[in-house]
Amino acid sequence: MKEGKWDRKKYMGMELNGKTLGVLGLGRIGREVATRMQAFGMKTIGYDPIITPETSAAFGVEQLPLEQIWPRCDFITVHTPLLPSTTGLLNDSTFAKCRRGVQVVNCARGGIVDEGALLRALRSGQCGGAALDVFTQEPPKDRDLVNHPNVICCPHLGASTREAQSRCGKEIAMQIVDMATGKGLAGIVNGQALSKAFAPQTKPWIALGRALGTVLRTAGKKAQGSVQVCTLGTPLREAGSYLMPAVAAGILAGGVQKEVTLVNALLLAQEAGLKVTTTHSDVAPEPDSSAGLLQVSLQGTPHQVAGTVQGSTPVLRELNGVTFKQPAPLAGPILIYRAKASELGALSTLAGLLGKVGVQLQSYHSSSTVAGEQWNVIGLSAPLSDLGELKSRVTEVFQLHL
Repeated sequence: MKEGKWDRKKYMGMELNGKTLGVLGLGRIGREVATRMQAFGMKTIGYDPIITPETSAAFGVEQLPLEQIWPRCDFITVHTPLLPSTTGLLNDSTFAKCRRGVQVVNCARGGIVDEGALLRALRSGQCGGAALDVFTQEPPKDRDLVNHPNVICCPHLGASTREAQSRCGKEIAMQIVDMATGKGLAGIVNGQALSKAFAPQTKPWIALGRALGTVLRTAGKKAQGSVQVCTLGTPLREAGSYLMPAVAAGILAGGVQKEVTLVNALLLAQEAGLKVTTTHSDVAPEPDSSAGLLQVSLQGTPHQVAGTVQGSTPVLRELNGVTFKQPAPLAGPILIYRAKASELGALSTLAGLLGKVGVQLQSYHSSSTVAGEQWNVIGLSAPLSDLGELKSRVTEVFQLHL
């Protein structure tokens, strides 16, 4: 029009009303996109490994497996973080499963949509068009995708308004204040545990969950399979939401390249092949019924741990079916070993090792005897670098720094 042209036939559009939108990632942004597109009469379906189908149904999104989403969509929009599991989520294989002419929007992270596969799909007509605000390389050096006539591009402008920048700064400041004062966090739909992390009454339980997860991983010698997190006692009735990610973080600690937090622990656990589930019972065994008890077990194995909080200290109550005479504190460097109850030389050997390197024995707790063996938990002032002498005296031994 500015050039004096009137090319009406050239610009034929497509109505959104009645079309199906696939929303991949149903966090805060995915939810906003879905509800806004519903206002245009779109049917919204989606996928998210964390948000439950019941939660997404409340804002009008039917959750489906990815294999069922591809062939049903007229439009696909992605709103996930860039993780190993989401890199190349839309690729040659998934494009081939889509309706011919599917439209793709990526305003999340470059790399979620395989750019080479997208270009091939655009050239073949399998993809009818794309809107891109993010790229694998920013700014993109390969211009073929940017220059394609069916692609609309922006230089990562997602929040580039004066209002958004001002509001973002204020919201971040307010969330830091709310988190520090133990208030709930608005907008953190994938981080239910985070709002509990700074509360004085839940901090020790989160530390316990991490510690039990670490003990279970070390004793079980793996971080795969199914882990059952069981909370016992009325004080822990609502604790599963933050103890599940705490346990997962403890199991994964040191085993994945990324930093494990209460927010990403369950997602990283899923990627590592670890399924974490939770159950609760109001009935807690004595003598800690007033405080509650946390049990964690690696399904299909004899490996199980249980603990509670005494005062503000996480303590170990049970390990692989045996109970400690006095609960063992789970803090700092600790040494755990299993030996025959009649083997008195293990403790004297350990004392000799500690004397050689100047490490102090700060606590000692032993379990009941089962099949002639006991578990022992030793609190140390510093880790031991060499356990060779002790290994010959015991059935198994491992160190942790909690």
